[in-house]
Amino acid sequence: MDERIDGITVLIPAFNAANTLDTLLARLTRYVPPEKVLVVNDGSTDETLSIAERRGIKVISLEKNQGKGAALRKGFDVLQNDPNVKDVVTLDADLQHRPEDISRLVQKKRQGGADIVIGLRNRTGTRMPIHRVLSNAITSYLVSVRTRTNILDSQCGFRLIGKNVLLNMTIESSGFEAETEFLIKAIKQGFKIEFAPIETIYSGEQSHMTNWKTTMNFIKVLFRDY
Repeated sequence: MDERIDGITVLIPAFNAANTLDTLLARLTRYVPPEKVLVVNDGSTDETLSIAERRGIKVISLEKNQGKGAALRKGFDVLQNDPNVKDVVTLDADLQHRPEDISRLVQKKRQGGADIVIGLRNRTGTRMPIHRVLSNAITSYLVSVRTRTNILDSQCGFRLIGKNVLLNMTIESSGFEAETEFLIKAIKQGFKIEFAPIETIYSGEQSHMTNWKTTMNFIKVLFRDY
């Protein structure tokens, strides 16, 4: 058993993640005990549910696919009401985040006292597709302008979120734009956000992100009055 990372609960939104979830959970539970992991099964039609259950992971299933934001919202609702939960780490199910990098987020929070720590991916010299490089750069810039805060990576879903944030935060969006909404609201409420470098991983995984719809929803969130 590798060294445990204490004081965190890991939330994994998962939609048709059977190809990657077992590997992710096997690596994750070397550092975080299974009882400290929650998978929100977002209406998957593959073996996502059974894989998580075989690993002894608590699963909450949505009857139909509602989107990443809806899955996160459901997970947040459950965890904010659990007195045993302290900090929460959100982790994508597609192996684009290394569970081994959770310690980097935790260390950054302990060093600087941030309320939220976001994984910072390197956009250059990696296998990140060029359209994702451009999308990340543009959206991070726009969110920075919108919030008057230097947001280095607005799209990364690998985040450590303090329990104090969850208790004071609600998200309304159901898609990928929910992570942008979360950032804008957190900054407006005065929560301290910092970034921790993480490894950038792209291996040709299928994305569930629909570019046009995601872009339009992002624009709506960006200009909404909170």
